[in-house]
Amino acid sequence: MKHLILSTAALALSAGLALADGHGKTVRLGTEGAYPPYNFLNDAGEVAGFERDLGDELCARAELTCEWVTNEWDSIIPNLVSGNYDVIIAGMSITDERDEVIDFTQNYTLPDPSAYVAASADVDLENGVLAAQTNTIQAAFIAESGATLVEFATPEETIAAVKNGEADAVLADKAFLTPIADADPDLMMLEQEELIGGGIGLGLRESDTELKEKFNAAITSMKDDGSLNALLTKWEISGQF
Repeated sequence: MKHLILSTAALALSAGLALADGHGKTVRLGTEGAYPPYNFLNDAGEVAGFERDLGDELCARAELTCEWVTNEWDSIIPNLVSGNYDVIIAGMSITDERDEVIDFTQNYTLPDPSAYVAASADVDLENGVLAAQTNTIQAAFIAESGATLVEFATPEETIAAVKNGEADAVLADKAFLTPIADADPDLMMLEQEELIGGGIGLGLRESDTELKEKFNAAITSMKDDGSLNALLTKWEISGQF
């Protein structure tokens, strides 16, 4: 999934702020709210999607009182560390780089294939201009290839870049791109896919070990009883257990 590059590991020094242990305190769940089907804002302006369903169920099983907070992707890790919320649940892939600054629960999805959407089938993926959201694993993948990377702050801007000819194709999670390609006759999903990332987990401050244990136990219970796979199926996300 997404791959945030932090400018400094010094943010970890403030990881001791605002421990949310669930004992009489509301646990704040931070998400982007702009990456369906994982998370998005519905017509009422409320967080919805796979991770809304998942987060609510995890909080119920962990006996935690939770509330949702939205935050732009580029600052989602720094604002966790500084205490603006207690958990990241935002389609965030578990990576070694992030793990140097924050902690992660076990994964709640396996890696989802990344796919390309373009305006035509004859795109040169090796040497062309490819769009991706800034600081994602897809952007890192393109940067390491022979293609030219153009980055945008939001997923919607990457799609617009393909439609207006600024980019030859966009690389993003297949679950995000599929409904877009299906609904737009000017776009098509290419056959080539990339399997990158290590699955998605909840991000927490390194000091919040008790909260991590509570969420890990809840994730395990959902894996064991099949309810996690049921949610993945509901939201048409691959990477089931």
